[in-house]
Amino acid sequence: MSFLDTFKGKQYKNELEDLSREHENLKSLMSPEMQDALALKNEISNLQRQQENEKAKISELDRIISSKNNEISNLEQIIDEKKKHIVWMDDEILVQEFGLYKPQFDFASSLDYKEELANVRSLQKELIKNKQAVTGNTKWQVNGSASKGKKMVSDTQKLLLRAFNSECDELVSKVKYTNFDAYLNRIYKSAENISKLGAVMDISIKTEYLASKAKELRLAFEYQVKKQQEKEELKAARAEQREQAKLQKELDEQRRKIEKEQTHYQTAYDKLKAQLILNPDNPDLLSKKAELENQLSDIDKALSDVDYRQANMKAGYVYIISNIGAFGENVYKIGMTRRLDPQDRIDELGDASVPFNFDVHAMIFSDDAPALEAALHRAFEDRKLNMVNQRREFFNVTLDEIKEVVKKNFDKTVEFIDVPDAEQYRISCKMKINK
Repeated sequence: MSFLDTFKGKQYKNELEDLSREHENLKSLMSPEMQDALALKNEISNLQRQQENEKAKISELDRIISSKNNEISNLEQIIDEKKKHIVWMDDEILVQEFGLYKPQFDFASSLDYKEELANVRSLQKELIKNKQAVTGNTKWQVNGSASKGKKMVSDTQKLLLRAFNSECDELVSKVKYTNFDAYLNRIYKSAENISKLGAVMDISIKTEYLASKAKELRLAFEYQVKKQQEKEELKAARAEQREQAKLQKELDEQRRKIEKEQTHYQTAYDKLKAQLILNPDNPDLLSKKAELENQLSDIDKALSDVDYRQANMKAGYVYIISNIGAFGENVYKIGMTRRLDPQDRIDELGDASVPFNFDVHAMIFSDDAPALEAALHRAFEDRKLNMVNQRREFFNVTLDEIKEVVKKNFDKTVEFIDVPDAEQYRISCKMKINK
């Protein structure tokens, strides 16, 4: 810094100090009222500056609010559009309200439903062919040309009808129990939208054609239900055939085993009789003879039992079993098997599809096992876990209620096991507690 700059700096400083002193002197000369006025003026200036700053902030907030209002308006428009297309029957919705469907048709087989579906679709083709599917303004003109107007109306009719049919086909292909009501509403809604789109040319879906689409949806759904019912019936028949085959195999094997024992003991008995001819009073031989006769008598009885089971296919066991680890308390399966060893059937039920084995509460042999099983099922008809599939024989009842029905329908004493072992389940619970 030069000497001149230093000199000027000191000069400016001295002048500033002089001005400050002069300012203070002038203020001291001012009256209290003038000093208050000056302070008020300064305060007003400060407030005005603050006001300008606040106005700027408010202006910025107004701009932001306006922008957000535009965004909200756009979102509301999008939401309104989405609401028009919301359908509750979306397959990804896990819980949905739907009413109990009342069948409209009563065909004997799925083939009858399929034939009626073909008839409805043929009717729709005829309505389209005869121009009875959609309405339209036949007097429409384009640039004063009636022919061009007619063509435009016809093209628009085809376009809107194609859109309507495409949506209906999609719904028919995916209809099921949980979405039927929503899909039916969607067909009517789609027809309503077509009418709105074609309002200028008076284009709309005709009542007869719309009714045929609703009927097609009903038929398609009931067709699927009937096919599933037939599938379940076929599955039950095949299961019954497998049971009969297993029973026949068991009977044949049992017969061979018994006949083999019979041959063995009969041979021994014949040899013993030859020995008794030589020693008719031998006590050991006589004792052995009595023993062999008892064994042969038991074998004859066993063969008679096999003959009876083979001749009387209604004879079998009604079983009452539970699985508290899988289904909880007071849930019992009431079923029937004709197997010679009913435990084989119980073991099959406790396969890998359930976490624990079943426990047997009662095993009742009856000459008419199907009748006893049916009586128990009828008694607890309204207590089924699955009210749709009759093959699911699980009931939410108490063991005492089952005992009462058995006593009414079975004239022999039945031994019940009140408390199930549920060994693996109980051990598993203990292991979880100890962890």
